[in-house]
Amino acid sequence: MNKIFSWLIKAEKVVCGTGFVFLIAFVFLSAFLRFFRVSMSWNIDLAMLLLAWTAFLGADVAWRDGQIIGVDILTRTLPDKLRHAIEFLVYLIILVALTFMFIYSLRLAWTERVARYQSMPIPYSLVILSLAVASLSMFFSTLQKIRRAVLQFAGKDVPSNQSNGSATDLGTPL
Repeated sequence: MNKIFSWLIKAEKVVCGTGFVFLIAFVFLSAFLRFFRVSMSWNIDLAMLLLAWTAFLGADVAWRDGQIIGVDILTRTLPDKLRHAIEFLVYLIILVALTFMFIYSLRLAWTERVARYQSMPIPYSLVILSLAVASLSMFFSTLQKIRRAVLQFAGKDVPSNQSNGSATDLGTPL
């Protein structure tokens, strides 16, 4: 199971990085060709599609790696047990929010399945599915963070390969 998950993490990073490179290339190409009065409207639509996918998948990569900025001014002076309990509560709230995002993004993707881009025969639902895929991926990343928070609350040492960042792991403190 861990091999599958680590493979999915690597694939997500590759897709996110590749999508970002193509996003930049399409926007640059569109601007360059516009200088010569050549219009490629599908370029911008495809760039918007890639923007949605790279932004949402990139958010999961940042969340998993502990690279999201957090404010720990209230929790850094608390005792360890209380800080880990608050961390656990925040993770549960995030888990519930991700569940709602996943469910409603699937509903919206189903509703928008017939709407198409004007310049490409691609349905809008592909953009909305980026939110569903990323929220599902973030759901599993959050489950790992909850497991780590429970182990820390119980006073057990968390192996270094399961730790993803700062002591509170809600993000990089300011």
